[in-house]
Amino acid sequence: MAITINIYYTGEKDNARKFAEEMIASGIVSDIRNEDGNLKYDYFFPMNDEETILLIDSWKDQNALDKHHASPMMDKIIKLREKYNLSMKVERYVSDEGGIPKQDEKFIKR
Repeated sequence: MAITINIYYTGEKDNARKFAEEMIASGIVSDIRNEDGNLKYDYFFPMNDEETILLIDSWKDQNALDKHHASPMMDKIIKLREKYNLSMKVERYVSDEGGIPKQDEKFIKR
């Protein structure tokens, strides 16, 4: 059962964007994407909030996420988060293994 976590990082001015840029430039994002069980690790920018970025972070299962949280990678992330003085809002979603219900399919253009 895949787990997706939406993390909204918010900081003053463009600190959240600088954080994401440094995460990418330092190679941390690439290393996370290469961790066993990582399915997605991408940043997005909400149109209505210039001080926030959204990280969509998906993992194969809880075990893969637990291993990530226990890795030295987390110390690097925490240090950068502190450097840019970011606050976080977190949402957690678990995949529906049954797929998209038929009644919802009519709303999806493929």
